[in-house]
Amino acid sequence: MAATRDIVASYRGPGKVVRRMLDQGLREDRALIFLMVACLMFFVGQTPRLAREAFETGQDLSMLMGTTLVALIFILPLLAYLLAGLTYLIARIVRSRISAYGARLSLFWALLASSPLVLLWGLTAGFVGPGLELNLVGILWFGIFVWFWMSGFFAAARWAA
Repeated sequence: MAATRDIVASYRGPGKVVRRMLDQGLREDRALIFLMVACLMFFVGQTPRLAREAFETGQDLSMLMGTTLVALIFILPLLAYLLAGLTYLIARIVRSRISAYGARLSLFWALLASSPLVLLWGLTAGFVGPGLELNLVGILWFGIFVWFWMSGFFAAARWAA
């Protein structure tokens, strides 16, 4: 199934989507592409906010975008792998049978599947600015992200058992 259809399906049942991906076999290349596309979407989502910040403060937009690009494309993937590894180790300590691949896939897929809300957050930050609306969109994204991640994580743990 196409990733866009899987993203839409995740809003109905994120655990089912991760389980279906696990049934297709261990595909580390797919997990990495999910992570990199999510990081790219996060960067694209930041551009309206960066443009607003550059306009309001007089800073150079190219510099702001360059530092954000480095942070999101080079550093965020490393942090995501670290977080996936930590959750895998914690799960193993509490005797879960989840695989390291299942832990990575559930986190990386949650990042990608929740990225439309990151784009909405960026638009809100760019056009509305700081305030209640931006905070509500941020809370909505975080809640959806955690739901996707935990649903996928528990589905991967059941799949491995």
